[in-house]
Amino acid sequence: MDKQKLQQMYYEMVLIRRVEERGAELYQAGKIGGFMHLYIGQEAVSTGLIAAREPRDRVITAYRDHGVAINCGISADEVMAELLGKVTGTSKGKGGSMHMASVEKNMWGGHAIVGGHLPIASGLALGDQYAGNDNVTICMFGDGATNIGYFHEALNVSVAWNLRVLWVCENNQYGMGTAVERASAVDEIRQKAEGYGMKNARVDGMDVLAVYQAAQEALDYVRRESKPFLLEAVTYRFRGHSMGDPERYRSQEEVKKWQDNDPIGIFRAALLKKKNITAAELDELERRAEEETQKAVEFAEASPEPGMEELFKDVYAEEGLVGD
Repeated sequence: MDKQKLQQMYYEMVLIRRVEERGAELYQAGKIGGFMHLYIGQEAVSTGLIAAREPRDRVITAYRDHGVAINCGISADEVMAELLGKVTGTSKGKGGSMHMASVEKNMWGGHAIVGGHLPIASGLALGDQYAGNDNVTICMFGDGATNIGYFHEALNVSVAWNLRVLWVCENNQYGMGTAVERASAVDEIRQKAEGYGMKNARVDGMDVLAVYQAAQEALDYVRRESKPFLLEAVTYRFRGHSMGDPERYRSQEEVKKWQDNDPIGIFRAALLKKKNITAAELDELERRAEEETQKAVEFAEASPEPGMEELFKDVYAEEGLVGD
């Protein structure tokens, strides 16, 4: 991987962290409403995964979607404006925290219903199959979704119909407040693919370079063989399930142990070992991310809220959006 790509990946990870931190501040100040689920601690998964995709590959995810949106190329301005419910947001202020989306960027939405987007991913892949291309649909979801019927239905049909789907489980150890081992028959989520005869792998989701390599191999397999693949990324969210989570189900010692394994710190150390990237260069990337985040906050706060004339817009598909 060349230096420029490594720097871009580092920049995106830091930018996601800063956007999430400022978003939390704005939420606590009452400027963001509804539910909000932060991606802090999990940045390596989305960054490594999306860095490995082709731009034509579709990405669809659950409600912890701000970081995924940024990795897909949606600007910090649009993400922050969407969080604040402004018309300049990526979903025109109508989606909010859980529904970032951009068809132009091939980011097919964050989805609020646990596991509800997995059948949609199968449908996207089926559409590409009918179109005769070799695009891959990347579907991201949490460990909690793997205990729900949608997961099994979607995986089953993806194998039965030879759909090009890369299923990516972000195993952050908890489905809301329930630990994986209390809710799942197997601790390694990847094993759930074996009942469908699906190839699978497990990767350290705190190491962005490991995720990138595993994602590359999985994407190559899916594209070449026209078969689905389940990749489990073992990660951890540093904040609660959502902003209102008191986190009584885990100890501070546990959180501290994972924070000592911060994915940004791991990546920074790995980059400095390469010798061709300096601490000063990484510091400058961090400064730029901080600056971009501040500009995004200012942009969002200055942007207008949707007017009454927007109430019935975007209810029906525009002409030409759906193919004949």
